[in-house]
Amino acid sequence: QVQLVESGGGLVQAGGSLRLSCAASGRTLSDYAMGWFRQAPGKERGFVAAISRSGLTIQYADSVKGRFTISRDDAKNTVYLQMNSLNPEDTAIYYCAADWRVGRAAVIAGAYDYWGQGTQVTVSS
Repeated sequence: QVQLVESGGGLVQAGGSLRLSCAASGRTLSDYAMGWFRQAPGKERGFVAAISRSGLTIQYADSVKGRFTISRDDAKNTVYLQMNSLNPEDTAIYYCAADWRVGRAAVIAGAYDYWGQGTQVTVSS
């Protein structure tokens, strides 16, 4: 199985940018489709972005389209989430997840088999 560790979270002012990283170990990242989800206080975990095993299919939540970019570097066993034009509504714990079974850019959490521990992103107004 794969282990996932997120990093890159922090405190940023509205309009700023952050890049989250998700480092995989234990298995080759290219075996998995990858996704990013987030959970704000008092809310359910929600879909942010996903990239297929091949990297050819990418999906975004409507709320982040045009601002966030997901990418993968299989040579580095790492997936990234570049977040631009951040606003306070983006404040949440961000989780990366790996999907071994389906391999496509799934938008539902149930499609993912492995999860990281999360990294906090806080956007101040």
